[in-house]
Amino acid sequence: MESRTNIVNATKFVGGSVLALGIIMFLTGFVVSGFDFLMSIGIGTVTGAVFIFLIGLFFAATEEMLEKSYKGVPVTPLPHKKN
Repeated sequence: MESRTNIVNATKFVGGSVLALGIIMFLTGFVVSGFDFLMSIGIGTVTGAVFIFLIGLFFAATEEMLEKSYKGVPVTPLPHKKN
């Protein structure tokens, strides 16, 4: 459980930082008339932050599923019939 929380916390920190930077760039480009190019860069940065967060959650969920796949009832094969 420790490693999944580390992955989720790291993803949350990086995604939140990139999201805040993208929002600041978008609002700067929207409010200030001379910086129109910052609006498009801000939108791309916000989209990138969402993808970073989703990929991190996917990694955590994949790790959990792989960890749980080894649990369960062991299957023993049926004895072979001799003809």
